[in-house]
Amino acid sequence: MSDPTALRGGIDETVGDEATFGVVTVSDRASAGVYEDLSGPAILNFFREAVKSSWRAVYRVIPDEKSEIESTLKTLCDKEGCCFIVTTGGTGPAPRDVTPEATEAVCSRMMPGYGELMRNISLRHVPTAVLSRQTAGMRGKSLILNLPGKPKAIRETIDEVFVSIPACIDLLEGPYIVTNEAVVKAFRPPGLIRQEKPAPAA
Repeated sequence: MSDPTALRGGIDETVGDEATFGVVTVSDRASAGVYEDLSGPAILNFFREAVKSSWRAVYRVIPDEKSEIESTLKTLCDKEGCCFIVTTGGTGPAPRDVTPEATEAVCSRMMPGYGELMRNISLRHVPTAVLSRQTAGMRGKSLILNLPGKPKAIRETIDEVFVSIPACIDLLEGPYIVTNEAVVKAFRPPGLIRQEKPAPAA
């Protein structure tokens, strides 16, 4: 993206820690410049609206090549230190839709509940959501989540799914993420909740 400030957001005046997010658009045509990527920016815009604590993002646009998806995910996890990586695109039944396979290849453990939840959400909007093969998994202390490819479907999905993401990242010993509750009210068991900093005296 041309504006580097778009890759940062949130504020420091919360109980949260700075988080690093990965955003990966998987698309032959977008990576070749045939059309502008709108899906990655939709995810970044969600972070700007929903995450109150400080964050930065690493954004990539790559083709539907399994080896390149795998190497990108490994770099974001192992070198960039992303606690949460979101992919968009490549989750359907078409021959070049290989994002789920690449995700599974780099993860040590899978989180099938996220795929089930995302399909249930999307099925409320379109019957072809049953064709989606979205999945999620963990690599080290990183959570990787496959989202749909269209901006509208991205927001329909991530606005609901993100409710549990901060707690999952807590359990992976990652940064403490504070959300803007007007957009997403994160759910945490009581033992994972930090107390807000007291307001300074007038």
